[in-house]
Amino acid sequence: MSFTHLDEAGHARMVDVTQKQPTVRSATARGFVLCSIEVVSALRDGTVPKGDVLAVARVAGIQAAKRTPELLPLAHVIGVHGAAVDLRIVDDGVEIEATVRTADRTGVEMEALTAVSVAGLAIVDMVKGLDKGTAIHDVRIVAKTGGKSGDWHRPGEA
Repeated sequence: MSFTHLDEAGHARMVDVTQKQPTVRSATARGFVLCSIEVVSALRDGTVPKGDVLAVARVAGIQAAKRTPELLPLAHVIGVHGAAVDLRIVDDGVEIEATVRTADRTGVEMEALTAVSVAGLAIVDMVKGLDKGTAIHDVRIVAKTGGKSGDWHRPGEA
């Protein structure tokens, strides 16, 4: 099996997608920010000193999806036609889900993963003064649609 991101000499390269036809594609990623009881309480009460954590994390995630090729050297510049970042406070932290859509020549899995990761980083940045132990966990793709490989859903995740 050859790896398409390597040339004949084994050097990294960006895959040429010029001949591929644009198709509608989407990807959904999830992650979790583990927080102390004190941080969860401050999030629920809206008393985090740096402000509205969820609003900042949502916008940071959307911005990250649009800037993925600047962060990942082999990611293609594509049109991000839709990006939603949803956050939910639960008893031990914040659940993050990002869905990114395009009609382009390559998928948006990296954009969805980047959105979740940066939303998580924004949360950590805003609450680190309350708890330095806040941590990002389990960032993963849970579903993708479109493209040559078709639809995929991670088993056990709705």
